[in-house]
Amino acid sequence: MSLNDNEKRTFKLHLIYMIIEGVVLGVLALNEFVFIKSLGGSNYQMGLLFQFSMMVFLFLIVANEMLKRIENRKKLLRITALLTRLPLLFIFFFPHAPENTAINPVYHHLYLMLFLIYFAGNIVIYPNINFLLKINYTHVNFGKLYSYATSVNKLLMLVVTFVYGYLLDLNQWAFAYVIPVIGVLAVISVFILSLIKGPDVILLPRQSIFISVKKSVLEMTQIMKTNVPYRHFEVGFMLYGFSFMITYAVITIYFYEALNLNYTSVAFYRNSYNILAILLLPFFGKLLGSIDPRKFAAMTFASLGLYVVAVALTTFLTGHIVFWDITLYYTLIFYILFQGIFASTMVLLWNIGSAYFCEPGEAGTYQSIHLSLTGARAILAPVAGVFFYEMLGFTTTFVISLVFVCLAIILMIWSYRRDQALSRITANASP
Repeated sequence: MSLNDNEKRTFKLHLIYMIIEGVVLGVLALNEFVFIKSLGGSNYQMGLLFQFSMMVFLFLIVANEMLKRIENRKKLLRITALLTRLPLLFIFFFPHAPENTAINPVYHHLYLMLFLIYFAGNIVIYPNINFLLKINYTHVNFGKLYSYATSVNKLLMLVVTFVYGYLLDLNQWAFAYVIPVIGVLAVISVFILSLIKGPDVILLPRQSIFISVKKSVLEMTQIMKTNVPYRHFEVGFMLYGFSFMITYAVITIYFYEALNLNYTSVAFYRNSYNILAILLLPFFGKLLGSIDPRKFAAMTFASLGLYVVAVALTTFLTGHIVFWDITLYYTLIFYILFQGIFASTMVLLWNIGSAYFCEPGEAGTYQSIHLSLTGARAILAPVAGVFFYEMLGFTTTFVISLVFVCLAIILMIWSYRRDQALSRITANASP
């Protein structure tokens, strides 16, 4: 693979960013479980914690226009990092209550607030990642280079999550020391990201922010109306996303209440799939650049459905073994396998899939639409999952999730075949 000098420099900075973020995300992989097990938060509060990580993207409708007005993106990224990552230092001062002693609910609310602030920073950082990479990587290398950096990211996540889970089993209050450290690391990673070269010239909008936001909403609406393949792609994502969000929270509760797993076991299930994901990412990175994103999406959504089935079957097939303080259920081996496929495909599809439906200069806008819709479904889905579980139980909740994911797969296949049929008709009609 031949890279120009700009691609080499961009990849180096992106890789360093992804390495540090791998440490950060490795810790956050256990965040919801820490909240209900160590802090004693409620199921609904835990649902909110996950909900915050996605719901903030709803504000990208406004943020998209604000980003266009920022000439110095480097400065914006650095200020965002300081304002949204450093507040995690306050967790160092949380009280370390004795085991089986309830912690003051005030700290539940403070924990939620600190992570709401943290996740709010992503509405600035994530679109800028897509924007900076798209203008610096050529189309043919985009997916491959992104997959290589993500493979390293997931390797670090894998190691860090296991170590962190082991520390939590030794001391369930270890999070009070670890999370402040990753807050500082998150600042450093964004500072490194800000060194990636931006566009030579930025044309700033002249209208007022209110007019520009209205224009932006109309632009997004127009894109959804006129770009039919992209519209189908996003509708499929809405269906898949609802399935994913309701099961994510419920699977965390399932591990805690139904299987009574320790931190080491949860770390194993939450991250061992990354071994497979690391191996598959380069392959899927190349594949995404060579096939229609809707075909890629159907495969990704199917892997989610299959790992949900594996979890659901654990209720009825309870055989397991214990090794190295890890409780391994036989059915959850398939959960790990299918989640490995899901992780290696979804990280590409979610982050850069939208860019394949537009011109390079439109990538930021298309990703903003994509992330805004992620925020829209997050308003309801995570808490709805907890509601379904408490009203109907685990199995029925998993079945509801599978219905949505099947609808998403059917839509992706239908949309792709529809366009193929239209292309053949157009080709046959040509003189």
